[in-house]
Formats: sequence, structure tokens, C-alpha cells
Amino acid sequence: MIYYGKQHITSDDIEEVIKTLKSPMITQGEKVAEFEKKLAQYCKVKYAVSVANGTAALHLAVKTLELEKGYNGITTALSFVATANAMLYNNIKPVFVDIKKDHPIIDINEIEKRINSKTKLIISVDYAGIPVDYDKINSIAKKYSLYTISDAAHSLGSKYKNQPIGGQADLTTFSFHPVKTITTGEGGAILTNNEILYKKLLILRNHGITKNKNNFINKQNIHSPWYYEMQQLGFNYRLTDFQCALGISQLNKIENFIKRRKEIAHIYDKNFKNLEEIKIIHKEDAKEYAYHLYPILVNFNKIKKTKEDMFEFFKNRGIMLQVHYIPIVMQPYYQKLGYNKKNLPNTMDFYNKVVSLPIYYSLTEKEINHVIRTVKDFLIK
Repeated sequence: MIYYGKQHITSDDIEEVIKTLKSPMITQGEKVAEFEKKLAQYCKVKYAVSVANGTAALHLAVKTLELEKGYNGITTALSFVATANAMLYNNIKPVFVDIKKDHPIIDINEIEKRINSKTKLIISVDYAGIPVDYDKINSIAKKYSLYTISDAAHSLGSKYKNQPIGGQADLTTFSFHPVKTITTGEGGAILTNNEILYKKLLILRNHGITKNKNNFINKQNIHSPWYYEMQQLGFNYRLTDFQCALGISQLNKIENFIKRRKEIAHIYDKNFKNLEEIKIIHKEDAKEYAYHLYPILVNFNKIKKTKEDMFEFFKNRGIMLQVHYIPIVMQPYYQKLGYNKKNLPNTMDFYNKVVSLPIYYSLTEKEINHVIRTVKDFLIK
């Protein structure tokens, strides 16, 4: 079966994990700090904090801003639910802004229209590894004194104006789920250049506890070697050392992973660019994509078929497709909160047409050609 995405694990990855499993510390040890340092260096930022998964990263990113209940934040409905959920976890109301026509990135021109006196935050999403226009978002944020968080779960290895994604927003979150550019099994990280936010994140991911004697509130215990303080209501969002060992090994190969994804994407581009029934996502200047996904827009009305037809057709050919994403406002939980698709025509149109094709490092030439033939066969049969 050919999947839309999957991990690429080799013997050297396995060896690094085994070595760490045989070491004295398999959690809260040296590999965590090593992975965070290498990740920060790769993304050219000062600080990285590893956490249990991408959702935990988003949760803590919003949490560390300490926004009061009743405020709201701008984001896109074309994302996984975790993006908006991170606001709800922190009693912040998500405000959804439409995307561009036939393009999955939030429409910058619509953001200011949705900002009001309660708006404190923008969470942008780099869909499929395509960076948002960070300069314009940061300009809006500065104008209205807003925080910025980049949900960059798809864009580790992407670049904006020749700079790696990671330091463009106040806080940037990554996911290391198996279908992402690199994996730690499950896992995530928050990156920032802000030392104050960094120190808050370290405490929040560890139950709100500090062992740093310089930060103790009860100074009489400063010389007790066993002493620690819970200073906030935090969470157990730590990543293990053996996961970080895998992450380090994977990070050492990330450029090869990205190079292969680009090669596959360019083969698809060449084969699909003249097909009237589908549209590929156009490329934008000043952005270099890591191609976490390869989405196409299918004109189902023109071919008189449905998306369900396409999924069944491909499944019978041994290919598993995916849709990214069901707009968050369509989820029953969000509809109970009063959300609907009003004011999101481009988002809904994109959802009705989008299908993600397989793209991952170990996809063979034979499998790529099989996917291409199946696309063309579906359009004409």
C-alpha cells in the first residue's frame, strides 16, 4: 500500500535509540538538551523546548503568553483542530479568517477586518510547508500590539526570504509525528528568541516545577539538595531521551529528506501542470517549501465524479489518499460553540476540491509513476 506520508527509519536511527535505551538516563537526560540545541541551531534561533507532541507545543505556546480569559485570537480554519484547540485550552476565543482563493494560506488582507479590542494573538499556519507572509503578519501584529505564534508543524526545513522557519514569530511550534519531515515517533517543539518566554516554557512543560535555586520563592530551602518548587500549574509534556536520540539522527538527514520531497513534487508538477481537471498549488516568491504535503485541487464538477469516488478508485489501486483538512468550523464541537462556514467561502471551496497525494522520502520511481497514472486514469475513466 502506498500511503500519503510515512516515516523513513534506517539502521543508524535504530542504533542511536538503542544506545540511549542502554544509557543511565532515558528521560530528562543529555539527549533532550542535545536535540534542542541542534534544532535551535538548524532553525537559527536562540531557544528550543522539546515537548510530547505538536499539540502540547501549541498549548504551551499560548499558555506562556498568560492572556486573560475573554480575549480572542486570529487563525485559519484550514488546519488540524489542534491549532484552534490550543486557544480554547487557554480560554481564548478563536476567530477564523478565510484563505486566499485556491491557495491554502491565510488571506493577509482579511486579518485586519477581524481584529477588535479583544484580539491579542495571531496563530498562522504554514500549510503543507508553505510559509505565510511573515513580514506582513508581523507588521499587523506590531500595529495592534498582538503576539504571534507560527504553527509550523508542516514547515520544518522550509525557508522564508532565505531564512529557515523558526524565528519569524514570537513563538514557533513544530510537530515530529511520523508523517512530518523528521520524526521522534510522537513529539514536538517550541522555538523562540525570547528568553523570558523560554524560561516559562521550561517550567510549564515540567508540572510548573523548577529546581533552579536562584528562582526559589522559599529561600530558606535554597541549600536543600532535594528541594524543588511547583510555582505554576504546569503539565507533564516532556519528551524522552530515546525519542530525542531519534530526532537527532533524523535531523542529521533532514536536507536529504527535503531534497527528495522536492524531487517528487517537481515530477508531479511536470506531469500535472497541463491537466485542465486539476490545479496544483502555485509557488510564491521569497518562499522555499519543504513539501510536507502535495495537495492538488480537483474539479469534481467538471469530471462529474466525487471525492469519495476518487478515494475508492485510488484505494483499489493500492494508494491511500488524504484530505487536509476538514475545516475546523465543520466539526460538531465547534458548531456547538456557534461557529459556521459563514465568511469562509475560499476555505470551503478549497476543502471541496483538495486531495493530498503521496509524498515521502522512500517513495520509489515506480510508485510515483503509479500515482501519476492513477490520477490520469481517474480523470478520464
